Amino acid sequence: MPTYRCRVNGRATQLESWDPRQPLLYALRSIGFTGAKIGCGLGQCGSCTVLVANDAVRSCVVPVESVAGKAIVTIEGLGSPEKPDAVQAAFIAEQAAQCGYCTPGMILSAKALLARTPKPTVPQIKEALAGNLCRCGAHTRILRAVLRASGQRP
Repeated sequence: MPTYRCRVNGRATQLESWDPRQPLLYALRSIGFTGAKIGCGLGQCGSCTVLVANDAVRSCVVPVESVAGKAIVTIEGLGSPEKPDAVQAAFIAEQAAQCGYCTPGMILSAKALLARTPKPTVPQIKEALAGNLCRCGAHTRILRAVLRASGQRP
């Protein structure tokens, strides 16, 4: 079976797939990284967002072969319950999750934004998160969480 070497959450990993076009989402889930959620399968909802080479990508439409040699970060690769990442801590502080299905994708999209733009404006945050859908209506709290994570007052 073809294998694709990469780094997942800082560890050397081999993703296996008979089909090089298999979505990265399924390859990650098959090795236990289930934080990226199965949503629309079309790259439109953002529930499957992961970071590939520090860019937020929709793993349901990224072929596994395209990540060979790259660093991938899933929600499991950020903080821990004892020591959450700054973005995770901000989401907790702002109670920015309701059902939580979109939360991993929102956090990783916010993480990518803050890496590029440490002090984003509200319009920049909205643009960066536009591809992540929250059907619960937690958008206001999510915006406040990203502002908090950037060190700005929500």
